[in-house]
Amino acid sequence: MTAAAEAPRTPVVLIGMMGSGKTTVGRIVAEQLGWAYVDCDAQIVASTGMAISEIFDRCGEAVFRKEESRVLADALTQERVVIAAGGGAVVDPANAALVRSKATVVWLRASTETILRRIGSGVGRPMLKEDPAKLIPVIDAARRPLYGALAHLAVDVDDLDPTTAAGRVMAYLEHATVQR
Repeated sequence: MTAAAEAPRTPVVLIGMMGSGKTTVGRIVAEQLGWAYVDCDAQIVASTGMAISEIFDRCGEAVFRKEESRVLADALTQERVVIAAGGGAVVDPANAALVRSKATVVWLRASTETILRRIGSGVGRPMLKEDPAKLIPVIDAARRPLYGALAHLAVDVDDLDPTTAAGRVMAYLEHATVQR
């Protein structure tokens, strides 16, 4: 039996801070399962024709979050899909409830140091227009409890390459029964 046949058919949603590896790990997991892949941020860019930073600048965060909710809800209607949610998507209680009720949720947990190393200057990340070294710890502290409450599985990614992190997700999907 293949990994795709053994894994749950419900969507798999990767959550976590920017720079935690959701996009890269999500692609690998989707490929290994033979499932579709949706990167919510990329889908927002495709549907609006604007970069995320442009949406924030021209339309405001509220418009971005509304589009983020729409894209996430649409992706969650599919079976056999791996979804990389935006880092702030599950801050909205409605999004969090929807994700938890419809998907297997995997938190890619990274330390502040790892996030800062991976995002560099934060260019192109509208939440980090000021000093990332000051903002990331604040954003992470606020989101960490939300991620933890939603996740069926947390994978500490600080010392893992994306393939190894994806392997841990695959092992969970192949051997765990998700309780809802």
